[in-house]
Amino acid sequence: MVAGGAGVAERAAGRAAGWSPAGLLWLAAAVLAALPLFGYGLAGLAGAWARPEYSHGPVIPLLSFYMFLHEMKAVPPLPPGAAAGSRWPGVAVIGLALALALAGNLVQINDLVFYALIVWVFGLVLTGFGARRGLVFWPSVLHLVFMLPLPQFLYWQVSTGLQFVSSEIGVALVRAMGVPVWLEGNVIDLGVYKLQVAEACSGLRYLFPIMSFTYVFAVLYRGPVWHKLVLLLSAVPLAVLMNSFRIGVIGILVDRRGIAQAEGFLHVFEGWVIFLACIAILFAMAKAMQWLSGDRRRLGEALDLDFSGLGAQLGRLRGVGATPALVAVALLTGALSLAFTLAPEQVAAMPAREAFALFPRRIEATVGGRSGAWEGRSGSLAPAIEAVLGADDYLAASYASPAEPEPVDLFLSWYADQTDGSAIHSPTVCLPGAGWEVTAIEQVSVPLPGTATGAVRLNRALIRKGGETQLVWYWFAGRGRQITNDFAAKFAAMADGLTRDRTDGGLVRLITPVGDGGVAAADARLAGLLAAVADRLPRYLPD
Repeated sequence: MVAGGAGVAERAAGRAAGWSPAGLLWLAAAVLAALPLFGYGLAGLAGAWARPEYSHGPVIPLLSFYMFLHEMKAVPPLPPGAAAGSRWPGVAVIGLALALALAGNLVQINDLVFYALIVWVFGLVLTGFGARRGLVFWPSVLHLVFMLPLPQFLYWQVSTGLQFVSSEIGVALVRAMGVPVWLEGNVIDLGVYKLQVAEACSGLRYLFPIMSFTYVFAVLYRGPVWHKLVLLLSAVPLAVLMNSFRIGVIGILVDRRGIAQAEGFLHVFEGWVIFLACIAILFAMAKAMQWLSGDRRRLGEALDLDFSGLGAQLGRLRGVGATPALVAVALLTGALSLAFTLAPEQVAAMPAREAFALFPRRIEATVGGRSGAWEGRSGSLAPAIEAVLGADDYLAASYASPAEPEPVDLFLSWYADQTDGSAIHSPTVCLPGAGWEVTAIEQVSVPLPGTATGAVRLNRALIRKGGETQLVWYWFAGRGRQITNDFAAKFAAMADGLTRDRTDGGLVRLITPVGDGGVAAADARLAGLLAAVADRLPRYLPD
């Protein structure tokens, strides 16, 4: 009877909100005006949703809209004549969102447009309900973040880290079952078979939907705050642990029944089983915390899943008023979208450069204190690695000199455009994936006497695999910059895209074994080759 009375009251409240054709017209105008400015980001979002780890994306806006209608119950219609509070902070938020979207379009980085769209939606909510009342809706707006892909440079960092953890735990499970196994990077060696823990098995395929599920679960859960926090914080370790269990099971099945157990339908089916198992564990955790807290309600009663009255809340949108703030939002969005649409299309500046195919394979230089030469031999990466690398041009060559006991591997990559998901892969991500352990890393400035370059600021790392140790020098190059930090390199590309209309760039990496001469001799060897090629690099990685 109480629930029925509440439903009647909600329907009455919906009718009281009235019908505002002018308000709906301005709201529709604001949404339509935003499409040209956010269209680039939406197109990129559709492409991201085609990837397995983000395939849950289309469901997120639906869940967010349900949460929005659910939250509207806590924000009843204002009585006639009552003030909603200032709506102009929402217009300011809209202005910030439009500036971010414009910047994202200018530098062609759809990640920036993605996030600007969520800020714009929040600004529209604040404008429609007033700043004080609109803040109630922050959980449903924040939930939209789960539909967005991670920026590519951050994706590789997270994905690789999850691969390492999943591989280690999965191999431990295989060993516990008495199966001989060896782990080298992300390659699980079972002797007869080798399993590659690829990006799809990193845990991200489960991590994002599970995080979204736990977020909605925590928002709707009526219990202590610490219960909600435990559920939220458990999403990441739970996804990684269950994915590790999956890898372990696949390893055991492959050892017992062959490589077919790691491929095809069974591989996908095992993924769905693990995902559903994660959901079941989350429900069990919530029930266990209820029991520990002395809450004897059924779990269904603790979740606020009351769908009654949502239609009435949806009907309240008809009563959106044509306030000056809403009119300002529509006009501001429309004006910026029109200016952006009519502006002449910008073509990214493409600097002249030489292809790495022309990079000299014989380099005369002073080696070991006497005149000599570095002789290079080119190689190529495996097609799968080339696809992941995504570079427009690269050089992988090994240089040797009679004056040096060990060779130096020189790797150069170049990207014409670091937007639309293209990103330089840091060696701190790629090398561990090949089984190398980074034992030490520092940023140093290396003097290059006798060169026009003078000195180079670079990362110096020691890596180890088995009984072998190597020394690595690398930096992110191009557009006249020498950058040692992954994040700084991405932000510099964004800044140069805005100010110089250029986002090209690449990587310079030198590796040599630490032989009998020790680390000092390896440093001198790398410095010798770098001094020989430093003044040539701008022809291939243009300033």
